[in-house]
Amino acid sequence: MIEIKNVTKKYGNKTALDNVSFTVNDGDIFAFIGHNGAGKTTLIKAIVGIHDFDDGDILIDGKSIKTDPVLCKKMMAFVPDNPETYEHMKAIDYINFICDMYDVDNDTREKNIKKYATLFEMQDKLNDTIDSYSHGMKQKIVLISALAHDPKILIMDEPFVGLDPKAVFDIKKILNEMVKEKKIVFYSTHILDVAEKLCSRVAIIKNGKLVKSGSMKEIKGDKSLEKVFMELEEK
Repeated sequence: MIEIKNVTKKYGNKTALDNVSFTVNDGDIFAFIGHNGAGKTTLIKAIVGIHDFDDGDILIDGKSIKTDPVLCKKMMAFVPDNPETYEHMKAIDYINFICDMYDVDNDTREKNIKKYATLFEMQDKLNDTIDSYSHGMKQKIVLISALAHDPKILIMDEPFVGLDPKAVFDIKKILNEMVKEKKIVFYSTHILDVAEKLCSRVAIIKNGKLVKSGSMKEIKGDKSLEKVFMELEEK
């Protein structure tokens, strides 16, 4: 479970997050949506421990990201909107480096690297340096690295950017498999029709404030998610 409790984050005089609270339960595929600059990435980076925040708390299975950051991070994997890696490294070395940080045993890492590299059609490119890759290929390496340590919670910021249709299809399949195992998928996206079809729950943020949160059915009613979002943006 992820519990966001009255989280406030300020940058000087600007309030990026204003007393934001909601809960993400085990087994949720949770969409976090809002316009550019609404506070989505700020909250995501607070959840994964990249950004500090001024007030409130974020609990990962009851542990605070403030007081138990290493324990919390061990349970999570983060896929950012821009694939940030050590580009001078070979892809396989980078993936193993991530596995080392998560103390993944050799049998598990070999099985998972083979599984996901094959799924994303990257098995023949793992010995290439990452700087030779396209944006989409770099994104696939970040995804393989994230999935190789079998995280309980997968946090993603615009995960489909730059990916080909097959990779997008494969990711959706992986996410559905994860929630069957009562894991959590939490992701930010602007692709609202995908979020509507894929996600069980949703939160909408506007100018740093949470304006809607609940099950997808509760939030959209008999409208589309895009229609609900545009109505909220016009208020």
